[in-house]
Amino acid sequence: MSDLFICLYLDEDVNVLVADLLEARGFDVLTVRDAKQLRASDENQLAYAVSQSRTLVTHNRADFEALVQSYFESGQMHYGVIFAVRRSPQEIARRLLAILNQVTAEEMQNQVRYI
Repeated sequence: MSDLFICLYLDEDVNVLVADLLEARGFDVLTVRDAKQLRASDENQLAYAVSQSRTLVTHNRADFEALVQSYFESGQMHYGVIFAVRRSPQEIARRLLAILNQVTAEEMQNQVRYI
C-alpha cells in the first residue's frame, strides 16, 4: 500500500454521502456499512481502521479522543483520526479534501485533526 494517499474509514455517524463525494474525486473511502461493521464498539471501529491502514473519520469526539489517548499511552500505532464537527456532507467533504490534498498517509499516522 502506498503511503502517499490517505485512505479513509467513515464511522457510522458520518453521512455516507461524504464517501460518495470523496470517491467521485478519486479517493479511497470505506464506510462502516460497507465494511459490515455496523454497531461495532468504538474500540473495535478504531481497531478495524488500524487493521485496514485507514484514517478514521468520526463526529464522536468524546469517546474517540479517549481511545486515541489510550493508544498514545500504550505506544500503539494508528493511521490517524479526524474529528468532524457536524455540518452538511458537502462541507465535511470539502474540509476532508483539504487534508487529503495536503497530507500524506505517512504524515497522518498517529495524528489527530479537527475539521
